[in-house]
Amino acid sequence: MKRHEKIRQAGRHSFSLLARLGRYELAMLLCVAVLSGGVWGFVALADEVTEGDTQTVDESLLLALRSPADLSDPIGPGWVEEMGRDFTALGGVGVLVLITLGALGYLLLAGRYRAALFAAIAVPGGILLSTVMKLGFDRPRPDLVPHEAMVYTASFPSGHSMMSAVTYLTLAALLTRVQPALRLKAYLLILAILLTLLVGISRVYLGVHWPTDVLAGWTAGASWAALCWIVMRWMQRRGQVETEVSSSDTE
Repeated sequence: MKRHEKIRQAGRHSFSLLARLGRYELAMLLCVAVLSGGVWGFVALADEVTEGDTQTVDESLLLALRSPADLSDPIGPGWVEEMGRDFTALGGVGVLVLITLGALGYLLLAGRYRAALFAAIAVPGGILLSTVMKLGFDRPRPDLVPHEAMVYTASFPSGHSMMSAVTYLTLAALLTRVQPALRLKAYLLILAILLTLLVGISRVYLGVHWPTDVLAGWTAGASWAALCWIVMRWMQRRGQVETEVSSSDTE
């Protein structure tokens, strides 16, 4: 009986190992696809924007979110406009700093000190990249409609969209490493994607960005998050960052 039990345990262990390897390969391929597709998409979009080929589409989409009778009035009742300001605040520097500090505190309390250090470098690095790209492209803000929020920098790419993608997606990728349950991993990633989308859409709705600014911010931010995930996995395999928590580790 003991021999049979050992054989069954060995079989379960082998199956679990193969399942982990399969998930690892799939996740790695997905991140590589996001990274390469995001970089290609951003470069192609930046080229189109620089040549002015997207201006007609940008103007049409921006005006579609305004009342035809009064371009200073976004479509929908007043509470929708107020909600748009709430959503756009989720991509502001102050909110993102607080969320990043909260996530870093969680990682430190979970004993993931090197993962916390990685996040402390990855998130500010992506925000710095966003600032540099804005200075490089220096695209003017939309002037077709009044701005419903204060703006201080250039338009392309959308800083709120890129910083929210960098922050939420990168932190979600890191936090999934300390969550053993698959449903919790999926929840964190879906929540990060939803927040990123809401921030970007609100920027167009409030008239402070062209739609292509937001799309560029999403692609650049997602690419940065995918790159951070790939680098983190490489560092984990070298023992430089704590390894992933799996369901078997909690049994």
